[in-house]
Amino acid sequence: MDVAPQTTDYTKKTEKKDKKINLKFQHDKDREPVRGIFRFCECPGTMLQFVYRAYKEDDVERFDLQDGNVYTIPLGVARHLNKSGRYPIHAFKVNDDGTTSQHVGKKVARYGFQSLEFVDISDVGATGSDGIIEVTEVI
Repeated sequence: MDVAPQTTDYTKKTEKKDKKINLKFQHDKDREPVRGIFRFCECPGTMLQFVYRAYKEDDVERFDLQDGNVYTIPLGVARHLNKSGRYPIHAFKVNDDGTTSQHVGKKVARYGFQSLEFVDISDVGATGSDGIIEVTEVI
């Protein structure tokens, strides 16, 4: 006979408090300033203008970034630029049984932020005009 673990009000309150602490930690980390170079691969030499707000307690901020200039921006904004500034190019591959399936062939960078202070393992290769190529089969 299986008995489901019981959750008490105490454990729910503790989990909620832990989530708040983790969110506060992530918010503080995302607000740390980083220095780097903005690259606008899609339109070299021009300016990208956007507004950004990650957390509801933050104010909406406007950013005007010129290609090739050095800026000090919050870490969360730098991550946003590196993760949102790519679009996929889809491709088809033929499986062993002769059917075709669609997959992302490569991702092309529109813009990115190259930091002069930090290297985040998850962001390596996130910027550049060549994009990311996914190897699906080695012959």
